[in-house]
Amino acid sequence: MEDFERDVVARSAEVPVVVDFWAPWCAPCRALGPLLERLAAEHAGAFVLAKVDVDAAPAVAERFRVQSIPAVKGFRDGAVVAEFVGAQPEPVVRRFLAAVLPTVADERARAGAARAAAGDAAAAEAAFREALAHDARHPGALLGLARLLAARRADADALALLERMPPTVPLTAAAERLAAELRMRSGVEGDEAALARRIAADPADLDARLARGRLLAVGQRWEEALAELCEVVRRDPRFADGAARKAMIDAFAVLGNEHPLTDRYRGELAKVLFR
Repeated sequence: MEDFERDVVARSAEVPVVVDFWAPWCAPCRALGPLLERLAAEHAGAFVLAKVDVDAAPAVAERFRVQSIPAVKGFRDGAVVAEFVGAQPEPVVRRFLAAVLPTVADERARAGAARAAAGDAAAAEAAFREALAHDARHPGALLGLARLLAARRADADALALLERMPPTVPLTAAAERLAAELRMRSGVEGDEAALARRIAADPADLDARLARGRLLAVGQRWEEALAELCEVVRRDPRFADGAARKAMIDAFAVLGNEHPLTDRYRGELAKVLFR
């Protein structure tokens, strides 16, 4: 399973990987195999062909719900993007490969990511926008361009891009985290010490508590931020249209599900809301 993760799932972030699930006793598998090998040679490295013997690797076959062989799955960016079952004729296999191989949008998005990593924001933005001209919902281009816009504080435009992200792609979690960060910092202002003095003078000042909690979150003082926001929810769950609860949920998205503060304050929030 570790080899599969490395050689197929992780590798598919660099180049598409076509996986042929087969077995030596399977006659249709033996018929399909040479066709896949010939097409791999024809495409000269445009994709990697991997073979998985389902008898030797039953856990991998089970994970990908292989119930009949031959089963062929195309991976790109860590996810299955196309598949077929059975010894299909060459035209069908070629159509499958067309769905697996990178599109123009894929290539421009990859170029944008490379330019962004090199620090050339202008070239990266141009490449991402070109990718989106070919595919308006390309996940990599949407996220890449949103990150560039967020870096220059064009938060509204970045959020608008993130709203176009398809809901179930490998980049969804990263997009949700960036969106949470942008919402969290939107409109945050004030002096934390001054807000603390207001709260000390009047513990029921929920405007000050909400502002301080959001300010602390932007400063990544997470435990203090979550405690303050939770106190707002405890005193009035509907205050400012539930802004404190929404800010806590955004904080959970930024911290991640495995962070101990996420686990702790999700429990605290549940107790307050459902008491």
